[in-house]
Amino acid sequence: MARVVQYRSFGGPEVLEVAEVETPRASTGHVVVEVRAAGVNPVDTKLRRGLRSTGPLTEARGVGSDAAGVVVEVGDGVTDWSVGDEVVVRGASAAYATHVVAAAAQLTDKPESLDWPQAAALGVPVGTAYQVLRSLDVGPETKLLIHGGSGGVGQAAVQFATAWGATVIATASPSNHDRLRELGAIPVAYGPGLAERVREVAPQGIDLVFDAAGTDEALEASFELVDDRNNIATIVVGGRAADLGIRAWAGGSPVPLTDEELRLRVEALAVAAQLLAAGEFEIEVSQQFSLDEAAEAHLLSETGHVRGKIVIVP
Repeated sequence: MARVVQYRSFGGPEVLEVAEVETPRASTGHVVVEVRAAGVNPVDTKLRRGLRSTGPLTEARGVGSDAAGVVVEVGDGVTDWSVGDEVVVRGASAAYATHVVAAAAQLTDKPESLDWPQAAALGVPVGTAYQVLRSLDVGPETKLLIHGGSGGVGQAAVQFATAWGATVIATASPSNHDRLRELGAIPVAYGPGLAERVREVAPQGIDLVFDAAGTDEALEASFELVDDRNNIATIVVGGRAADLGIRAWAGGSPVPLTDEELRLRVEALAVAAQLLAAGEFEIEVSQQFSLDEAAEAHLLSETGHVRGKIVIVP
């Protein structure tokens, strides 16, 4: 039997339960992965609350899309993966589990330099950060402001952007400033006077803004610092993006990702793996929880003050 975290009704973390189910089998084009760790993403909590359109909840629904583990069964038609392969899973369903079914295309080789929790933390943060930065055309001359720089997406964005030669200013609480400096960013504390503090460290101005925080303060400061709102992008308040005149990818945006944007999210893991192998990229795991502690993991995620990534270890 396998164990899986699921919910039968929308609501707070208390609706999460751990159930025993038949161990899944690999259908054509798919594999079964024995999960060693699963990543917790903010979207997981929004789906659980019913804040994202996913259709009616007519049966128990699993949680999570990112994982890392070992292939234990290969379905017909799968030629690139074998039993025993260590892999990163992205975009699957019900990843908070002991076993998860994934399409062959949803797998990437696990980087040797990462442990299981770090590998499980790659998927959504790395894919999102890379796609947004490429879509914004961040490069060597870019002066980039990242709101929420110490979170999983923020840290990935800082590292990609600095690797490409951009000057990065990132907001975070003072307790996380040393971490941002280690990653190559200029840290700035959020709070009243944010725009002025950014101007002090970036007197040359800001070219682009990547909002991974979604607060009114972050948006208002961005509007003060950047004249063209097309140069401001959010992954949090996508539902408001059109009214605000800014760009959005996911985060509740009614506009689906294009084929090119989806391709970039897939490409991200290979790029991150290369940087990891060269010692130019890091994955920070903040806390680990068991399957039975999934509700606690969601409570922490919903505080919005998580440095790095939360993971679940079955």
